[in-house]
Amino acid sequence: MKSQLYEWKEALKNITFKKCAITLLGSFILAFGLYHVHSISGVTEGGVLGATLLLEHWTGISPALTGGIMNVLCYVLGWRLLGKEFIAYSALATVGFSGTYKICEQFPHLWPGLADMPLVAALVGALFVGVGAGLCVRVGGAPSGDDALAMSISHATGWKIQWVYLMSDLIVLVMSLSYIPVRRIGYSLFTVLLSGQLIGFVQNFNRTQETGADCVTEN
Repeated sequence: MKSQLYEWKEALKNITFKKCAITLLGSFILAFGLYHVHSISGVTEGGVLGATLLLEHWTGISPALTGGIMNVLCYVLGWRLLGKEFIAYSALATVGFSGTYKICEQFPHLWPGLADMPLVAALVGALFVGVGAGLCVRVGGAPSGDDALAMSISHATGWKIQWVYLMSDLIVLVMSLSYIPVRRIGYSLFTVLLSGQLIGFVQNFNRTQETGADCVTEN
């Protein structure tokens, strides 16, 4: 018990204000985009969200239950592979996302016309998801189970995270063809392709220079 407490104290010492601020910013961007774009566009998602919708269609089990179970399993996997700092930043990202989404719900959608422009919605939605989730992943946190799963697989295999996102999303989207029209899946495929690439770009942008600067500072 004492060793566990010591490990948590050591992990929390590495939590920085800058990374917390980036985590919150990323979760704000993600929640804002999901509410104002994805929630009205009719463009589905891959990963955990798409899987819960698929299970609901074929089994009648609510996403409130299946989503919770899958997210918890993904976070447990992330904790085992990525450590306690991951849990701390992920918890902050989750709170930031939920709080921002709740605030957004108090106001009307900014761009209701996107419901009739699925291609534009797919593009704009991918930008919000890619930048928002990318910022959280960059500092080592995961705002959702999808991100935790992708980070864990990337860490364990060494694969680039954007390709892990693509693989998991494609599996869900192909299975979703069992109840979603091909055209709608096409828009969904476009948005997950773009958002996954953006997450990888944001995660790695200027990483070499930052690492070098940190080393100089430490020396």
